[in-house]
Amino acid sequence: MHYIDDMKRFIAPLLAAAVMVAPVPASAQAGNFTLVNRTGTNIGKLSIRRVGTSAWQSLTGSPPSGARLAVAFANPDCAFDIKADLAGGGTATFTGVNLCDVTTVTLNRGPSGDLWVDYD
Repeated sequence: MHYIDDMKRFIAPLLAAAVMVAPVPASAQAGNFTLVNRTGTNIGKLSIRRVGTSAWQSLTGSPPSGARLAVAFANPDCAFDIKADLAGGGTATFTGVNLCDVTTVTLNRGPSGDLWVDYD
């Protein structure tokens, strides 16, 4: 019986120490990403806003069709709308884009105008 009590006294501080030094998972938040333009046309201007807000913020860069663009971005939220002003007129708004834990966001537009986003 004394052996079990001694083991409890020995193990309890070790477990407490292990819990204190265990890595804490980082909270999800939007960070830098690469944007790929697969809309089939050049993008003249990119803007972004948090989902549910109305204030658009410009992003630097205007990628031609098929190009990649490094986007410097940081925000504690995850869900955003991305608006692309397309060459030749018109806009494409990609809604509910999840920017947390992604490295690449591909903006796609099909022949009939349907919009979607792929993630890497």
